[in-house]
Amino acid sequence: MDLDRLVSGPAASGAVVQVAGLSHWYGAGSMQRQVLQSVDLAIAPGEVVLLTGPSGCGKTTLLTLVGALRQVQQGSVRVFGEELHGAGRASRQRLRRRIGMIFQGHNLLRCLSAEQNVQMGADLLPGLGYRARRDRAREWLRAVGLGDHLNKLPHDLSGGQKQRVAIARALAARPQLLLADEPTAALDSRSGREVVDLLKGLSREQGCGVLMVTHDPRILDVADRLVQMEDGQLSQGARPIE
Repeated sequence: MDLDRLVSGPAASGAVVQVAGLSHWYGAGSMQRQVLQSVDLAIAPGEVVLLTGPSGCGKTTLLTLVGALRQVQQGSVRVFGEELHGAGRASRQRLRRRIGMIFQGHNLLRCLSAEQNVQMGADLLPGLGYRARRDRAREWLRAVGLGDHLNKLPHDLSGGQKQRVAIARALAARPQLLLADEPTAALDSRSGREVVDLLKGLSREQGCGVLMVTHDPRILDVADRLVQMEDGQLSQGARPIE
């Protein structure tokens, strides 16, 4: 498959994500704690990278920095060729429109139905009318096994169902980069496999880079590379999945 043909913009000619010498701290003064130490990482178009490691080692912090949700303190983070170190709020907001994010908190709007929550993702696509956005939302909900839950509000859904709505919302926006934090944590083995297969298909069909934090040993086979983090540092030489 010609991934360069599928992806437009700066990411087509190189890495979707290029991280170099990234360090990050929380707190100040005597309470300051370093959570990332000189992290280097690159993700190519269409590549699925799984990030593993113990809780509290800095995995989610790395995800939020790559997703332009935090300001870069030290080092370089380039996404789609744009430097995030020193980038203003407006630049980071514009960049986030091209990034799909799946976090454990779901972040669904309680007053909107499952269909309406997913349609918010499709709303980011230019040139789509209301009917097309609605149809896209329904297609993705069916793809994650929630075709009969379109009109349910979040409080009527289980934790696993909320997670699948959040996944459908992220995918509905046709992102060029997908960041996922434990996307299968609330799912059973069958649902988890279906979801990661969807993410793998997205990466291949749309040339979307995927960075996924996981502790789930059942899904390691979907990755092109497995990267280990410990104490804020990545292991030397990310190894390919056999």
